Amino acid sequence: MAKLYFYFASMNAGKSSTLLQTAFNYGEQGMRVSLWTAAIDDRPGFGAISSRIGLASDARRFDGETDIESHVVEEHAEKPIGCVLLDEAQFLTKAQVWQLARLADAHGIPVLCYGLRTDFQGELFPGSAALLGIADALVELKAVCHCGRKATMNLRVDEAGKAVKEGAQTEIGGNDRYLALCRKHFSEALAG
Repeated sequence: MAKLYFYFASMNAGKSSTLLQTAFNYGEQGMRVSLWTAAIDDRPGFGAISSRIGLASDARRFDGETDIESHVVEEHAEKPIGCVLLDEAQFLTKAQVWQLARLADAHGIPVLCYGLRTDFQGELFPGSAALLGIADALVELKAVCHCGRKATMNLRVDEAGKAVKEGAQTEIGGNDRYLALCRKHFSEALAG
């Protein structure tokens, strides 16, 4: 029976590289995968899933209006898909999470979603909240804080490296804008 998986973490935990390794493993077995990433990300490599360690692959892009289920069902009818792999799952809508659940439940296609659990204020992203609520399996990928403890928080910083306490939930950026920290150091940075 196919399942809906949610691999979640803070920044710098290797979510994209783990996804790309999974895609490679399916390919090695002669199985086709459907790769997806968020259209909101306009950094270099836009339209591709890429990792900081240099792995990359083209992917379909989704936004809040994309009917992922119908696209995958259409692809699957042309040639069977062994797995759907979706990066930046935090940007899914609740309706899209249910579409992905139907791909597993009604169409028998495993779906593996990778994304952040919380934003820079420690709040759940809507897509992550929906996945945490209905996914068959939850897998935490671990990042490490500078102190060596498990990093569970994403601190947004400004150009000077100072903690940002307010703003839009989504601001695209990498190591230049976000730091993965343990809760203790996240709280200290926001208090400072």
